[in-house]
Amino acid sequence: MLVLALVVTAFVGCGPKAPTEAEKPAEPVVLRWNLGADPRTIDPQLNAANEGGHVINNTFEGLMRELPEGKIEPAMAEKYEISEDGKTYTFHLRDAKWSDGQPVTAHDFEYAWKRALNPNLVPEPSEYSFQLFYVKGGQEYFEGNGKEEDVAVKALDDKTLQVELVAPTEYFLELTGFYTYMPVRKDIVEQDPENWARRPDLAVSNGPFKVVEYKMGDRLVLEKNAEYWAADKVKIDKIEAVMIVEDSTALTAYEAGELDVLHNVPNQEIPRLLANDPSFYIRPKVGTYYYNFNVTKKPFDDVRVRRALTLAIDRTAIVEKVSKAGEIPASGFVPPGLHDDKGRDFRETNGDFGIDVKAAKVEEAKALLAEAGYPDGKGFPNFEVLYNTHEGHKAIAEAIQEMWKQNLGLNVTLQNQEWAVFQDSRHNGQYEVARGGWIGDYLDPMTMLDLFTSYSVLNDPQWRNKDYDKLIEKAKVTMGEERFNTLYEAEKMMMEEMIVSPIYYYVDKLAVKENVKNVEMVGTGHWWFGYGEIQ
Repeated sequence: MLVLALVVTAFVGCGPKAPTEAEKPAEPVVLRWNLGADPRTIDPQLNAANEGGHVINNTFEGLMRELPEGKIEPAMAEKYEISEDGKTYTFHLRDAKWSDGQPVTAHDFEYAWKRALNPNLVPEPSEYSFQLFYVKGGQEYFEGNGKEEDVAVKALDDKTLQVELVAPTEYFLELTGFYTYMPVRKDIVEQDPENWARRPDLAVSNGPFKVVEYKMGDRLVLEKNAEYWAADKVKIDKIEAVMIVEDSTALTAYEAGELDVLHNVPNQEIPRLLANDPSFYIRPKVGTYYYNFNVTKKPFDDVRVRRALTLAIDRTAIVEKVSKAGEIPASGFVPPGLHDDKGRDFRETNGDFGIDVKAAKVEEAKALLAEAGYPDGKGFPNFEVLYNTHEGHKAIAEAIQEMWKQNLGLNVTLQNQEWAVFQDSRHNGQYEVARGGWIGDYLDPMTMLDLFTSYSVLNDPQWRNKDYDKLIEKAKVTMGEERFNTLYEAEKMMMEEMIVSPIYYYVDKLAVKENVKNVEMVGTGHWWFGYGEIQ
C-alpha cells in the first residue's frame, strides 16, 4: 500500500498544472458592427453599393489604399513608376499572400481587371466596368468592339503589373484603391462564379480580414487574416456584422452595449445624440441624395414636367425638419468639396441651375406644369415613387409626396422594396420616380458625372445622349482647364435636362464606442477596420 501511495503521488505531481491568470489565452478581440442591409454582393468586380463596399474594403486590398481625408498610400504595390507621358504605370508588388497561403501575384490583378470588363461576365456584367475604361482597350472590349488580349493591362511577371491608359489620368492611383480594381483569384472564382465570395469554405482574401460565416439577411462574420502582409498591425480578431435595417432598432442595440460601431441613426434622435453622446458625430461626405426620373416613361419624358417637380421641392424644409443631420440642400448634382484645376469649388463655380435651395419655386413650377398640359395638375396621371426600405427614405418620400400634392395638385403613391430588389428595379428602369444616392469613389467631379453616359449600367434615369457621352469621353483624355471646362459643360447638360432632382448633399452620421480606437471612415465613405483597436 505504501508503494502504491508513492506511485499515485508521483503521477499527481507530474500532471498538468492549472493555468494561472497570466497563462490563460487572451479572449479574442471582437468588434460588433451594424452593416445595415444584406449586401447584394461582396464580389469586388460585381459590387456597386456601400454595404458590399464596406466588407470588400476590409477583406481585399488593391494596389493603393485610401485613407481618411482623401489621401492614399501604397498597399499591394510596394512601389510604382509612371512614364513621362503619364500614360503607362508599372507597379511592383510587395511580398503578400492570400488567406490560404498562396502568393498574391500580378496575374491576379490582370485577371480581376479584365474580368470586370468582360461583357459576358457571370452572373451579369459588372456595373462598375466603366471605371476601367481608362485602361487602353477596356471600353472597346466591354462594348464588344475589341478583344480581351487588347486590354492594356499585363502581368510582366509574378511581381510586376504594367498598365497603359487611354490618356493621362490625374486620379488613376486613387482608382487603384477602389474595389473594382482589387485582385481576385481565377482558380477560386471559376469554382462558383456567382457565389464564391459569400462562401467561407471557398473565398480567399488578401486584406486584413476574411469571411468565416455568412447568413444572408442576418449576419456576416470576419476573422483576422493571419496571412495579411501587415497582420502585425491588425489588433481586432473578429468582426461580427449584423444586418439591422431599421435605424431605431440598431440605435437601441448600440445604446444597450450590443454594438460598437453604427452608421446612421434615426433623424429624430440626432439632436439628443449630439447633445448627450460623445461617441456620436457628423462629418461631411462627397455624395448627393437625389430622385431619378425615368425619362422613357410618360409624362416624365417631358423636361418641363421633370423641372416642375424639381422646383416644387423645399429642400431646406427637408434637411431641417426631416433629415435633421446637417445635410446641405442641393442645387446641382456634383457635391461641394471637389475642386477644379484652379482650386475653385466645382459646385460653387457651376451655379444652381435655377434651383432655390431655401424654398420651393411654386409659381414657376406650376407654370411649367401648365405649359406641359397639366394646369393645376389636372390630367396628370397618378404615379409612384420607389424607395428602398428604410425609415429615413420613407420620411423624405412622405415629405416630397406632400409637397407635390400641395404645390402642384399631384397624387403620388409610395412603394418600398428591399435593397437588392430595389437596385434591380432601378437599374432596369422598372419605376417612374425612384430614390437615388451616389457617393464619390474618388475626389474628382468625374466620379459623379460619368454615371449618365449611354453605356453606363448605372444610368438609372435611362437617359441616352451622345453629345453628353462625347463630353465625358473628352474629359477623360484632356487635362487642366480644358478638362474642367468640359466637365462644367457636362453637368450643365444633364441638369438642364433635369434627369435627376438633387435633394441634399450627404453627411455621415456615425457612432463609435469610446473604447474603439483607429476605426476609420475613408474619404469615399467606406469603413476601414484594419488598424482598429478595442481598449
